[in-house]
Amino acid sequence: MPDSTLPPVEELLSIAVGALGGSDRPGQITMVKAVQKAIDDEEHLAVQAGTGTGKSLAYLVPSIRHAMESDSPVVVSTATIALQRQLVDRDLPRLAETLGKELPHEPTFAILKGRRNYLCRYKATAGWPEEEQDQLFDPREVSATGRMVQRIQEWAEETTTGDRDELVPGVNEQAWRQFSVSAKECLGAQRCPSGAECFAELAKARAGEVDVVVTNHALLAIDAMEGMAILPEHEVVVVDEAHELVDRVTSVVTDELSEAAIALAVRRVGRLIEQPIADQLLEAGEDLKALLEAAPPGRIDELPEVLGLTLALVRDSAARCLTAMGSRGADKDDPDKAGQRKAAFTALDEVHDTAVRMLEAYGHATEVDRAEVVWLDGSTDRRPATLRVAPLSVGGMLRDKLFGERTVVLTSATLALGGTFDGLAKQWGLGDPERRSSGGESDSRKRGWTGIDVGSPFDHPRAGILYVAKHLPQPGRDGLPQAYLDEIAELIEAAGGRTLGLFSSMRAAKAATEALRDRLDVPLLCQGDDSTMLLVKQFAEDEPTCLFGTLSLWQGVDVPGPSLRLVIIDRVPFPRPDDPLTSARQRHVVAKGGNGFMAVAANHAALLLAQGAGRLLRAQDDKGVVAVLDPRLATARYSGFLLNSLPPFWRTSDPAVVRTALKRLTG
Repeated sequence: MPDSTLPPVEELLSIAVGALGGSDRPGQITMVKAVQKAIDDEEHLAVQAGTGTGKSLAYLVPSIRHAMESDSPVVVSTATIALQRQLVDRDLPRLAETLGKELPHEPTFAILKGRRNYLCRYKATAGWPEEEQDQLFDPREVSATGRMVQRIQEWAEETTTGDRDELVPGVNEQAWRQFSVSAKECLGAQRCPSGAECFAELAKARAGEVDVVVTNHALLAIDAMEGMAILPEHEVVVVDEAHELVDRVTSVVTDELSEAAIALAVRRVGRLIEQPIADQLLEAGEDLKALLEAAPPGRIDELPEVLGLTLALVRDSAARCLTAMGSRGADKDDPDKAGQRKAAFTALDEVHDTAVRMLEAYGHATEVDRAEVVWLDGSTDRRPATLRVAPLSVGGMLRDKLFGERTVVLTSATLALGGTFDGLAKQWGLGDPERRSSGGESDSRKRGWTGIDVGSPFDHPRAGILYVAKHLPQPGRDGLPQAYLDEIAELIEAAGGRTLGLFSSMRAAKAATEALRDRLDVPLLCQGDDSTMLLVKQFAEDEPTCLFGTLSLWQGVDVPGPSLRLVIIDRVPFPRPDDPLTSARQRHVVAKGGNGFMAVAANHAALLLAQGAGRLLRAQDDKGVVAVLDPRLATARYSGFLLNSLPPFWRTSDPAVVRTALKRLTG
């Protein structure tokens, strides 16, 4: 079939929706046309599409059509494994079967993850030295990890994909690390004895032959920013769950340094260099450990002299070890030694380069010139004190590396914060939306972008109430006030249970659970009592049950039907004032003449509030209440911005009205 005879995208969508037993949704039709136009015009697009719009189909149909027309794959990136699995296990197989008759061939697809997610055949058989040998573990954990290692070894003999997610039940990171390598540690398919049967390479090869490649934001960032060419050549990227993009990219480009990382590098060097040279690095690591354990956690705005000297010592000791290692191409004919050398080079590079990066984070003339922030995370029972460094903004990287080379469609149920896309667009590095490309330049600063809200199939004012408890005191730092606990109890009693409680901290969630468990006549679960997946399942299957929790529940719960009639949010979810990265970003915006609170803290709160409120309506027949106990949502100067970020529920501050509505719903 010639390319020019491909059916229009609206026709393909109609065929797909009809075959899947669905019905026309105006928002979905608007979105599919907008995505097709963005692809045709080679311009970026941000689409806010509420729950129930059918946005997966709305971007998959034009993506598949473009892949057929251009003979080039489209990359779809998600933030969560759950959405990846939905796309690969449900949406794409059904679409492929439905549209296969209308297109030149049945659409093909594959999932591609980072190399660490695949079992490394070479490492599994080469017997590399145990990397955690000198760290202290609870003996019960050691034996449990040993059993996991044995399970991985047995699974390695039968797996056809090497994909960690197919190992059920899962294993901890300590066990898995003994069978996996990072992209930097990998010898490469040509040099590795197991290169011909490498699971990661086989997955990459499959991805190079399909129409749609499903991946995650972290791998998308590594491919775009670190120049590793993990993904196949592509012209179009769809970023689903795009509200998570900046945080995921920031995680990828954040580096850390600790005594444990230095000790690992020394162990990997092993007998490859003279012991006195390795000992110098070990001693530098011990000096760093002593310094970090004595220092207060938090942001480090100015480099203390002793820390600067210690980081320089780490840098120089690592450099001497690298020099002593000799040529990176040595021992290429001895695979066993080559693997150990590559692992040693990787660990040394990371220590050296991170120390250099931290030292270079200082010395700027003014706050406006600062590009990165360094902070100290204090030690815990499970982790040593660790220095971290991250960029104040990833917008420039995204603009140059992601948006500059391809057309990007960004979509989520939550993108228009305060009623506008500008906040997230700035974080992504996109400029003025009115700018349009001229002459087909690849520079994203000359490409235009458009933001559209295709709405939601829900009638929010009729289906839901937004209740703001204006009569309550403002939340303090000393836990939940008694008035909040009384309000929660009264709301849950009116709803007959059926409540998802979203709290700003795990401490608040546990405190509310302990205070209310005996007071209420309905089952009350708390995140941490069991795996989150099992808790959500129990919550969904037993209508009176309530579930309290924190961050992952704000975005990860999908419970349609009568089991969820009430969402309680204890406070406006601003970032912690002492959070090193967000506070540094806020200060940086102020130094450049902007409103740091609105650009950083308010955007963060608006995004989470919208995500939390979005838990309520998941199906057409759903009804209920979103109750925000924090009166600032109604009284503070920024309340309008936050309210404009939420779905257009009917609003009230009258507790009697809300309790009556909840009783009517459950009666």
